[in-house]
This record gives sequence, C-alpha cells and structure tokens, in this order.
Amino acid sequence: MRSLRALRPFAHREYRVLIAALAISIFGSGMWAVAMVYEVIHLGGGPLELSLVAAAGSVGIVAFVLAGGIAADRFPQRLLIIAVEGTNLAVIASISGLALLGWLQLWHLALGAFVLGVGAAFFFPAYSAILPRILPPEDLLAANGMEGTLRPILQQAAGPAVAGILVAALSPAYAVTGVAACHLLAFSILNLLHRQPRPGAAGGEGQDGGGSASGERAGTSVLHDLREGVSYTVRTPWLLWTLLWACISVLFLIGPIEVLLPFVVRDQLGGDARMFGFLLAIAGVGGAAASLATASFRLPRRYLTVMMVSWGAGTLPLAAVGIMDNFWAVAAALFIFGATGGAGMVIWGTLLQRRVPPHLLGRVSSLDFFVSLALMPVSMALAGPAAEVLPLGLIFLVAGTVCPVMAAVAMVAARMPADEIAHPLDDGRERLAVGEGHGDRGTLDRGAHDRD
Repeated sequence: MRSLRALRPFAHREYRVLIAALAISIFGSGMWAVAMVYEVIHLGGGPLELSLVAAAGSVGIVAFVLAGGIAADRFPQRLLIIAVEGTNLAVIASISGLALLGWLQLWHLALGAFVLGVGAAFFFPAYSAILPRILPPEDLLAANGMEGTLRPILQQAAGPAVAGILVAALSPAYAVTGVAACHLLAFSILNLLHRQPRPGAAGGEGQDGGGSASGERAGTSVLHDLREGVSYTVRTPWLLWTLLWACISVLFLIGPIEVLLPFVVRDQLGGDARMFGFLLAIAGVGGAAASLATASFRLPRRYLTVMMVSWGAGTLPLAAVGIMDNFWAVAAALFIFGATGGAGMVIWGTLLQRRVPPHLLGRVSSLDFFVSLALMPVSMALAGPAAEVLPLGLIFLVAGTVCPVMAAVAMVAARMPADEIAHPLDDGRERLAVGEGHGDRGTLDRGAHDRD
C-alpha cells in the first residue's frame, strides 16, 4: 500500500495532465543544458562566452522570480503555466531555426537563455500554487515526491544523455530542435487542463482562479502585494527561520560542491571530469530515491523536526569530503547529502502548499525560490578565493558543520517542535490552533474547494 500512496495523485485527471507536461518540459531542459553548451562551442565560444550565456539565464530567474510569485497570486495559474511553456517553445524554436539556417549568433543564445530564465521565474510559483487547487491535501506529499523523483532522472540524467547522443551523431542544432519538440508536446498537453473556477464564484462559470483573494487584489499595487508576502513570512516563525537556514546553507554549501569538489576529485581521488559527473549523478540518484520513498509514506507527525534534521544531519558527511581519498567514501557522502536534501524538499514543498494561505502561496513560493538562488553566485565567487588561503579540508569541515548547527538554532528559535504539535497535518486536514495569528489555514472542507 505504501508504494501505491506515491501514485495516488494520478487518480486526478488534472494532475495527470500537469505532471505529464512537466516531465516532458524538464526532460527538454536537461537536453537544453547540453545543447546550449555545444552550440556555444560550435560558434567558436570558450569558457567566457559559455559563462555569459549561463549567467544570462540565472539573471532572468533572480530578477523576475518575485514578480513571478506576485503574478501567481494575481492571475490564473493555469494560464501562466501555459503562457510560459508557449514562450519557451517560441524561444527554442527560434534558436533551432537560426541554428539550422546557419544564422545563429552568441547573442541569440544569451537572449534566449535570459527569456527562459524569466519563464522559469514565473513557472515555478504558479506550479506550486496550482497543485493545492487540483489535489486534496493528503495527496500533496506524494505529488511533491513525484516531482522530486522525476527531476533528477529526467533533467540531470536522461535529458543530457539524449542531447549528447544527438550532438555526437548529428549536430548541436538538431539537439536544440529536439528541445523544441519537447516544449511543443508539453505546450500541447498543458492546453488540456480544465479552466479552474474562482473560489467563491457562483456556479464556477469557467473562470480560472488565481487565488482566494485575487478579486480583492485587483486594485492593489505590485509593491503592496510584495510587502504582504514578505510580512507574512516575517510574522511566521517556522517559515522565516527555514528560509534563513536556506540562505546560510546555500552560502556555505554551493561553492564548495560546485567549485571545489572538482579539485577534490583531481587531487585526492586522481579522477577527471567523468568521475566528477558520476559523483553528481550519485547525489541525484540519492535525491530521487529519497523523494520517492518520502512520497510513499504519510507526512510525518513531527514534520518540521524531520525536515530540519534531514537537512542538517545530511550535510555532516560533507565535513569530511575535503580529507577523503577514497572514491566510494566521497560517493557515499554525496548520496546521503542528496537523499536527505530530497526528502526535506518534498516535505518543505508540501508544507508551503498546506500551511500557507492560498492567496499568498505564489509569493511565498517565489521568496523561497529567490532565497535559494540569490546567494548561489556569491557562494561560488567566494569559494575560489577561500581555497587560495585555506585548505580544502577546512572549507568542507566548516560547510558540513555550520548547517547542522544552524538547523538546530532554527528549530529552537522558531519553536518548531511545539509548532508542529499545535498544527497537525494528518488525515488531509489542517487544524488551526486558537491564537495562531500567523494566517495558517484552518480546517478545509475539500469538498467545497474548487477542484474538478
């Protein structure tokens, strides 16, 4: 029965449509990651040109992710998702056509990467906000676990592998064409989503709903909406301290893993780029396996404790990576890191969808996304200079121990053990304790909620 629990969201037609389109789209994103690299090389670019194209995508995400959250709370999430996928299709198809005709230039790739980044900034808050509208609460954990399982398999493994085959057998332009085909199929499937009735709309006459308060927000400013989302986050301790922990973990972990781990592979393990890629794949496999396992069980009664302990304890093995000289020891550390991170992310996504009020979910999700991305370039920029003056062993030691300490601090500061007992999320019902005051949702009658 536990294995079937992970499949329960598939009983809902709207979810089947959404996850099918998402799976195809992220497979295409995995192909794009490889196709883009070899298009840059094909055009005579080097590391500098490649970094500029990649940075353009990151800038698009970071610059627009907060706007994406506001849009997800103001406008119909279904239409936002379809619009983003249609834009992705137009961008990739244009790049494909230019490449096949021999007219493609580097600035086309940079501009395309930027627009794709902007699209991602609007897509993910809308996706997070639409799930509670098409699924009952008890199926959200399984849905988030399914996404956590599919993403590393399709985006980090299958997509890049297929793109590599196309590049080697034909040319980068044909790999880009394959990406365009993925987005065309995903766009076509997304148009099968039913229009969602707005909550409280009489008879639900085919209006898409953007959130329970979308009508009330029509006259408010964008700045007001942003302040409302930030204010709710600051006033909600479990949410605020989890995001603060995320800031610290990104700052201390991303740089060592992305920038310094290749030198651990070279200098301590005697490996090359293939070994580095294999180690990252092992971390991805750990995340996928843990996501699927988490989706197969009920949401833990001590959900905040399990989430923070998973994240905190999962970084401890990284503390020894800087002094390890055995491949399998490093692989085990990265597998544990990936698995605990994946399990924690499934719980985290479910908590956002079940405890954040529907009309704020897009903005809070975008704040989470922004926090996760904003300090990544800072961490990577600091990792190199730090390695010039400090031994790798010390850098990984600090990275692997700071995060567990901060996880413990966050749990105490936000009084998470007491909070999760006061707000149980069992049997698909959210019960609001008297005096909560933070806007968490109370008991919801899903029969009255706007689902198909």
